[in-house]
Amino acid sequence: MNRTRAVLRKTAWSFFTIVFVVVLNFFLFRVLPGDPARAGIRDPRLNKDAIEVIRVRFGLDKPIINCFDSLNPVKVGNCAVNPLETQFFIYAKNLIQGELGISYHANRPVVDILGERLWNTILLIGVGQILSIILGAAFGVFAAWKARTSLEYTAVGISLVAWSLPTFWLAILLLFWGSTMGLPVAGKATPGMSSLPLLQQWGDIAKHMLLPTLTYTIIYMGEYTLIMRSSLLDVLSEDYILSARAKGLNTVQILRDHALKNAMLPLVTVIAINLGFTVAGVIQIESVFSWPGLGSAIYEAVIRRDFPVLQGAFLLIAITVILANLLADLTYTYLDPRVTVD
Repeated sequence: MNRTRAVLRKTAWSFFTIVFVVVLNFFLFRVLPGDPARAGIRDPRLNKDAIEVIRVRFGLDKPIINCFDSLNPVKVGNCAVNPLETQFFIYAKNLIQGELGISYHANRPVVDILGERLWNTILLIGVGQILSIILGAAFGVFAAWKARTSLEYTAVGISLVAWSLPTFWLAILLLFWGSTMGLPVAGKATPGMSSLPLLQQWGDIAKHMLLPTLTYTIIYMGEYTLIMRSSLLDVLSEDYILSARAKGLNTVQILRDHALKNAMLPLVTVIAINLGFTVAGVIQIESVFSWPGLGSAIYEAVIRRDFPVLQGAFLLIAITVILANLLADLTYTYLDPRVTVD
């Protein structure tokens, strides 16, 4: 019962954190100077009347919140603005209904834009994350098992180099290498492949994913290897491991039954954090390889001051980070029953 209550309390705190992020996410982009109705447009025919039509079309003529102008935080009139007609409450109402607004640049629902880009990013991150976790954890266990040998020193050295490589530099290096090998270096699919059988389309996408996924895997595999090795070495020095050896258990039994679960706790923490924050690295990978994902959508929206797209993308990232940390807290109790979620 106490554990159930603790889980509910942790879930409630995560919910309130999401509510806070929703409010902060709205006002974060409204404090930026300039008018988004003018951003990214260089057409000399765009006069004041046309700009006003754009502002009305996207609701930018409404006050941000009661008694405040939509561009400048100063009181207007006699404060007789209906709160339900302000940008903030319209944003909150649409969000409850599952709407993220209309893109200023593409004039399309943000949900559709982010939905298309999100699955591409999930595909890239998902495959890269799975490979980096499996390889990193395996190499970390191997390095800890072969401690104080040349094999451990080699694994640690390679992991340090991989972890320290700048993401964009490694991506450019692999792009150059891939171009010499005849591999696809840009985009998600070859033009015209949509008319071919589904199996051939998947094969083409897999070829385009090879280089960006390899970049992602190398960077994070080094981090996971070092963390797993360090954590497992600490666990293997505990007294209960010595007792297990005294009972006659072999190395495989000790790792499987006693060491790995406890050694996984730091790795779970890092994985949970990376699930949300790896989008920073993905922006660079997607930019180098022209991968049509969430990172490139954020980059384009920043240049165009496309507030709805930025709001939706940052909200999505924040919720991912919060839920990933909640999942990590709950996973702790499975890996080590002594850990509580209080």
